[in-house]
Amino acid sequence: MPSFARSFNKTTLALATAAAASLALPSANAAEVEVLHWWTSGGEARAANVLKELMEAEGYGWEDFAVAGGGGETAMTVLKSRAMSGNPPSAAQIKGPEIQEWGELGLLGELDEVAEAEGWDELLPPTVAEVMRHDGSYVAVPVNVHRVNWLWANPEVLEAAGVEMPTTLDELFSAGEAIREAGYIPLAHGGQAWQDATVFETVLLATGGTEFYQQALVELDEEALGGEQMVEALETFKRLRELMDDDMSGRDWNIATSMVIEGTAGMQLMGDWAKGEFTAAGLTAGEDYLCAAAPGTQDAFTFNIDSLAMFRVEGEEREAQQALARLVLEPTFQEAFNLAKGSIPARPDLDMGEFDSCAQQSMQDFQRTAEEDGLVPSMAHGMAVRADVQGAIFDVVTNYFNSRDMAAEEAARRMVNAAQAAL
Repeated sequence: MPSFARSFNKTTLALATAAAASLALPSANAAEVEVLHWWTSGGEARAANVLKELMEAEGYGWEDFAVAGGGGETAMTVLKSRAMSGNPPSAAQIKGPEIQEWGELGLLGELDEVAEAEGWDELLPPTVAEVMRHDGSYVAVPVNVHRVNWLWANPEVLEAAGVEMPTTLDELFSAGEAIREAGYIPLAHGGQAWQDATVFETVLLATGGTEFYQQALVELDEEALGGEQMVEALETFKRLRELMDDDMSGRDWNIATSMVIEGTAGMQLMGDWAKGEFTAAGLTAGEDYLCAAAPGTQDAFTFNIDSLAMFRVEGEEREAQQALARLVLEPTFQEAFNLAKGSIPARPDLDMGEFDSCAQQSMQDFQRTAEEDGLVPSMAHGMAVRADVQGAIFDVVTNYFNSRDMAAEEAARRMVNAAQAAL
């Protein structure tokens, strides 16, 4: 049973389901959609506003329900509360396995009619389309594809330190030491559990490769979680702390990005939503900032797909909801949203001419790694495992990262226990 489904007792679930059915009743705001999301930073907010404007241009209302928090944990807590009270929004930013969890509760509405009319099966890569379906029906629509395993850098800081963009982990550590000696913070980071996990999964991918990543963070294989490769990944991950500053605790990811933008830090390991911050600051890729696959992960693509899942509604609200789903995949929104957000379109058929060099590289790498079995779902960003398993792994990773005494072997044992307890 899904993680949060366990917290629904029979009475609560019955009430939520009955209340969801009652949404068939018309209301004064029937032609309006309420959209819950966590696109709240500068670049993200601009991106979300594009969809609002497109909806309003077609005569539909948009009620924005933005909940701050880069990893989406707060937004999911709010959504679960709304669903338990029988008052979910029209659409919500839900992704990965959690789409299936909501589908199993019977609260999601299908989008097959609009999907067939718009040819989604032909437009979307199979990897993307599979995530959007529950029991064979589309229940969500993808707004983008993020690459998580990116390294961002300030070229002026690298030049001042006399280093090039690192392509291996050894080069990353060497460059970091040179950057510190030059008077800068080597690696900008925010001490939050999801950010720790983002860096961890990237290091694991670099040290173990895609097959090991799949075994450990997707299949939760106990030998992979507790073995020597995991210990090596954990030790390397812990070493990265030496490249970070002492004030990182609780720092939001976009503040860490701003440290690279402002030149107080040299580099950041973060998904390509960071590019939205560079764009919002008026900077040019390849000139004012640099991007590259995270050191050691050039042949892999850790993906995170943002999507809007649709809750069951009827009447004019359903009409507005269907319009929302259609607009999300139309070229106008896909291009405008992803240009602002830093990600790439969910549709690989779109012209990438207006996108910067980082995005063009991302699309090329996405298509190449898809053919070479190099695509892996991001554990840190809700694409690989259920929320309860993810939370258990987060606890181990961040506790180990912040502990002075915990050995990597102990963290690996806890990783195995966390997976066992959550299954």
